[in-house]
Amino acid sequence: MSTTTIDTLRFATAGSVDDGKSTLVGRLLHDSKSVLTDQLEAVQRVSADRGQDAPDLALLTDGLRAEREQGITIDVAYRYFATPRRRFILADTPGHVQYTRNMVTGASTAELAIVLIDARNGVVEQTLRHAAVAALLRVPHVVLAVNKMDLVGYEQAVFERIVEEFAGHAAELGLPSFTPIPVSALVGDNVVDRSAHMDWYEGPALLEFLENVPVGADPSDAPARFPVQYVIRDGEVRWYAGQLVSGSLRVGDRVTVHPSGETSEITGISVLGTGADAAYAPQSVSLRLADQRDVSRGDMITAGVDAPVLAQDVRAAVCHLADRPLRVGDRVLLRHTTRTVKAIVKDLGGATALLANDLGRITLRTAEPLALDDYAVSRRTGAFLVIDPADGATLTAGMADLT
Repeated sequence: MSTTTIDTLRFATAGSVDDGKSTLVGRLLHDSKSVLTDQLEAVQRVSADRGQDAPDLALLTDGLRAEREQGITIDVAYRYFATPRRRFILADTPGHVQYTRNMVTGASTAELAIVLIDARNGVVEQTLRHAAVAALLRVPHVVLAVNKMDLVGYEQAVFERIVEEFAGHAAELGLPSFTPIPVSALVGDNVVDRSAHMDWYEGPALLEFLENVPVGADPSDAPARFPVQYVIRDGEVRWYAGQLVSGSLRVGDRVTVHPSGETSEITGISVLGTGADAAYAPQSVSLRLADQRDVSRGDMITAGVDAPVLAQDVRAAVCHLADRPLRVGDRVLLRHTTRTVKAIVKDLGGATALLANDLGRITLRTAEPLALDDYAVSRRTGAFLVIDPADGATLTAGMADLT
């Protein structure tokens, strides 16, 4: 008897205020029959209380009370649903400029981003900001959903003009490609089912595209990266526990411990307490080495010729997340995988300070070397957080640029 593996796609939505992000997600959930009866009844009640004739599907994702009262999205609303072809984890992110950091949170693990545009307004400043975030985070796939096509008479010329304008900016922002889809979230055109109103459009409906877009490469095919989380002592034997974030490791492999550069050989692998000959990302495992090396939490064990870069001057693209500004000369902590080191802010790309929701470039000098990968190569081992040493609050999200 054969079984079919259903994969999972993580995607995020973004767009300017009132472009219809939450309505689009609500329509997607509703028309794909992913809404529970009691959820739909609650939405119908709230909509009726507001004097609306039809259910406001945006309420299916606008979960906070403040959002429902104001009719806006101010937090990241996560939803889980599935079709016979694929499972989905979606993040409906805010549109306001002051919540850019929330979009960074929602899109940081996404394999696809849907950037919404109101067909009546075309490309606006926030559209470009959201496209810039998608490019900054190296989101593999971007959908340009031109919404509210019903309000422009389903005109092909309007759609093509918006796509052409967006394409002109995309290259400048570092966005290599995108897929444009004309939709009406309110009516349901090209969301789950193809629209009868736009026979000039020959591409897929949104859900059809989401079901068929290639999901990211198998992390076990990448170079082996094993950040040590715990050291377990079993008598005279030491086991190093953590998550293999990429690649694969086998008993007998020669490995290098960073940042010390010491080498050894894997003599044992334990997966959930059971011995194994090999481990594959993203498994959580324990490793035993042939030699008694000085390995501790935060060290990185790697194998193969594609070694990470050992760096103390860390250049990165960043989004500043905190209300407290970040300035040159600030003493901070840098958290990369399981390693936390002291650092100082050397440069902010010419800016005097980074404020909340600012996108920018930064150079940090760390007290100890870090084993980094370029973020363009590995989103897991190329990302880091800048931490306030005084209270442990997250200040900035960084994406290493080692080119």
